[in-house]
Parts: sequence; C-alpha cells; structure tokens
Amino acid sequence: MKLIPVVSSNVETIGYEDGIIEVHFHNGYAYRYPNCSEQLFREFLNSPSKGSFVHTRLKGTGEVRIR
Repeated sequence: MKLIPVVSSNVETIGYEDGIIEVHFHNGYAYRYPNCSEQLFREFLNSPSKGSFVHTRLKGTGEVRIR
C-alpha cells in the first residue's frame, strides 16, 4: 500500500487499497480500517484535521492494530 505523508500533529501517513484505509501515527502505532470507500479516503485526505477524522469517522469500525 502506498502511504501518503500528511500534515498533522497526530497522523504521520495514510493510505488506501482494496477497501482498507491504513493510518500510521507519530507515536509509532498503525491501524487498518476495513470496509472503507475511496470517497471516504478522499474525505480523509482533504480533512483539515486528520486526528479528528480518525476519531469521529474511523475509530470503532473494526480497526486492526498492525504496529
């Protein structure tokens, strides 16, 4: 999965592939969020606050910690 660096105090990089959004945080943790649309990823990419987007739109949707 290609990861894109983002400007955020909490999120380091994000990526999307085959319905999965992957998020790497500055604290070293990384999560995969399943069953996501490309539209949702575009909204995430364009969100002014990546951390808030994770908290309000992605967290609690069956995420898996990968790191």
